[in-house]
Amino acid sequence: MRFAPDGSFFMSAVAAATLLLAWLSRWTLIVTLPLAALVFWFFRDPERTPQGDGLVSPADGEVIEICETEHPYTGKALKVGIFMNVFSVHVNRMPSAGTIEYLEYAPGKKWFANADKASLENERMYVGYSSADGPVLLTQIAGLVARRIVCRLKKGDRLERAQRFGMIKFGSKVDVYLPLSLKCTAEIGQKVTAGQTVIAVRGQK
Repeated sequence: MRFAPDGSFFMSAVAAATLLLAWLSRWTLIVTLPLAALVFWFFRDPERTPQGDGLVSPADGEVIEICETEHPYTGKALKVGIFMNVFSVHVNRMPSAGTIEYLEYAPGKKWFANADKASLENERMYVGYSSADGPVLLTQIAGLVARRIVCRLKKGDRLERAQRFGMIKFGSKVDVYLPLSLKCTAEIGQKVTAGQTVIAVRGQK
């Protein structure tokens, strides 16, 4: 099993604490082993293969929002909001191949990530890239539990479809703004898998 390098501190700390407490008393393993297993589970990073042609989900979770909206980078676009719970894989992936053009960090609040105002008021990281279908925008949104956004990109980076680009530690929400020329195949309530589930394809709406 592969683990996200951004979880190294947490995994090392819980492993060290488990060993130290076990040295003092083996009975502590009743508590520390399940806790250690849970932390390692949080930072798992399995390999993913797209399930067909089209743009894939940038995050594991549940589709909670699909609506037309606007952003300065994309212009009019179709926004798909994906809620990641604490048990989701937290690593985020590129929906399609493209070149990074726009990066903006916005400090903000820590509302529940599935609240309507979270997309505009919570701490968030905007990632915009040019693709064969037009500009695509991703928003990594921190929440009440998830308080650390990781984005390893810089302008000019060229990434492939389903490639890892960052994570939100302990889950939260990712919004993806799609060109209106694409047909959204995602549905409200659908469970999606990052880098695997196709959420949009070329074609008429």
